Amino acid sequence: MSLHPSIAAVRRPVRATLEQLEPGEKVVVACSGGADSLALASAAIFEGHKLGLHVIGATVDHGMQGGSAAQAEKVVAQLAEMGVDETVTATVEVKTDGDGPEAAARQARYAVLDQLAERLGASVILLGHTRDDQAETVLLGLTRGSGARSLSGMRASFDRYRRPLLATTRTDTETACQVEGIDVWNDPHNRDFAYTRARIRHRVLPVLEEHLGPGVTDALARTAEQLREDADFIDDIAEAMHRELDGTLPVGVLAQYPAAVRTRVLRIAALEAGSPAAELTREHVKAVEALVTGWRGQRWIDLPGHIRALRTDSSIVFESGPSPTSI
Repeated sequence: MSLHPSIAAVRRPVRATLEQLEPGEKVVVACSGGADSLALASAAIFEGHKLGLHVIGATVDHGMQGGSAAQAEKVVAQLAEMGVDETVTATVEVKTDGDGPEAAARQARYAVLDQLAERLGASVILLGHTRDDQAETVLLGLTRGSGARSLSGMRASFDRYRRPLLATTRTDTETACQVEGIDVWNDPHNRDFAYTRARIRHRVLPVLEEHLGPGVTDALARTAEQLREDADFIDDIAEAMHRELDGTLPVGVLAQYPAAVRTRVLRIAALEAGSPAAELTREHVKAVEALVTGWRGQRWIDLPGHIRALRTDSSIVFESGPSPTSI
């Protein structure tokens, strides 16, 4: 009996990811109970056990809706029934601190997943983001005017994280769960139009598909892949130049850099000074760049995180300051 195409579409990239590991290594699968993460978990169990890997199912309770604790318990029991070697659950407190709830929840989730992986000795954490999630991320970047880095979408891998399903469609993950008889949870947040991603998923993308024709999601995902190659290349150059500056930011040197590199170097420096990545916008970075390219005696630039950028003695420096104001 041949394997159903949707199950194959999920298992192939998961196998390719897990084949890079050695037998006996531990793998954490982050699972919310939705179709994407459950399809990922099923594939990781099937392929991981063939490779001699120890598969751990991890569920994070964000506490952002009623019954979340009960849902987390249900997912843990479901993962155990599916055949993971070990299950873990963690509860996090989501503090927005100026971030939107989605960004705050994501930061809290990654922080606790990192802690779990460290404690369990896991070398890899699998995330269930799909090609559809990638397209939504690109559209979110467009609405925010966040530049090439944001438009390049989610990375297939970073640190210990892997996203093996970035080229797999949501239709395939949903179908795979149906074929395997896996009961999935439909998170009400995914249809709560108070969340930007929910509006993009259920309102914006369907309109684009209707008026521009099918294939918009694939086109957006391809765009992300192409932009990521360019953005990675420029980022590498900027990071190398930042290292060469060895903690200094001389105006004369920065002025010689191409703008794409200069702004990245300044952003790296601002982040190192303590400005939060989620709040540091392009407008902030461009205002700091003006201290180099458009110097008119500006005293300083206020940045998120109670940080100031100022020009002194022909250099740009960052220092602590009062609460930042909007630019």
